[in-house]
Amino acid sequence: MTDHAAAHGTDVPEAPPANRATPADTADAARLVSFGLHPKLAPSRDAEYAELLRRYRDEPVFARLADAVATGLGLVVLEVSTRAGMALAAAEDSVFAVRMGDYARRAGSDSADRFLHGLAHLAVAAMAFPRPEDLADDGYIGRITVNGVDSFVRQACRKLEERAAAEGENTDPATDAPGLEAAWRVYARRSSTGATKDARRLAGSTTGIIAKAVGFLADSGFLQRTGDDAGGTYRTTARYQLQVRDMAGNAAMAELLELGVVPVSDGTASLLPPQDPDSLEAPDAGLPFHS
Repeated sequence: MTDHAAAHGTDVPEAPPANRATPADTADAARLVSFGLHPKLAPSRDAEYAELLRRYRDEPVFARLADAVATGLGLVVLEVSTRAGMALAAAEDSVFAVRMGDYARRAGSDSADRFLHGLAHLAVAAMAFPRPEDLADDGYIGRITVNGVDSFVRQACRKLEERAAAEGENTDPATDAPGLEAAWRVYARRSSTGATKDARRLAGSTTGIIAKAVGFLADSGFLQRTGDDAGGTYRTTARYQLQVRDMAGNAAMAELLELGVVPVSDGTASLLPPQDPDSLEAPDAGLPFHS
């Protein structure tokens, strides 16, 4: 109570200590988390978002409060910066979690189709960040094309088929049992583009499935479409790099990359034999989804 207030017998609310959050601070912290849940929103285009990021950087109490709000919602803060905004990943039990199984069920009811959609996402991540240093470099931008991803997977399929034949495995299992087939058998049997009277790409073709996968990633703020060449060209975003980095070490990714994939700058890929087939090591990379 101030001397002036005491002299007049009135109470004046005390200002909160600098290290104590107010309800207004809590609302602002929740607002920052809500900005992070809008993947296409760039801080450079929203003054309020940029100011909240500044507060997160400069005010430790506010940063802890925003982290606590995110944790309470089942979210993991991957990075808070001007390049990525508030980049968030959903924990497995979070209502915000994006699961490959849920995505695949929306993509189609056929079990083989669901498998192919999962493989498409795996291949996109592998081509986007094929080396550990690419995943670790904040300035790295991966580039992919729909046709390049399809070519990459088909080359991998051929190599796996050759390996199976050399080891004496059955390379022609029953077509009505896709669940028992190896990954390459499912993919290799599917048409690359399909055929329609007006030459449109079939949704169930492998390039159609890849196009749907990259479209989903673009809508989620993970990729940016840059052109129509080669079935569609895309570049990675900081948010996608952070998501893939967070899921690094995925076993299926390691198995795919150990085949010797070498993407080139135009989004295509070549497949080279590993230097030492008896001691394969795959870069740390993974999917930005929960299995």
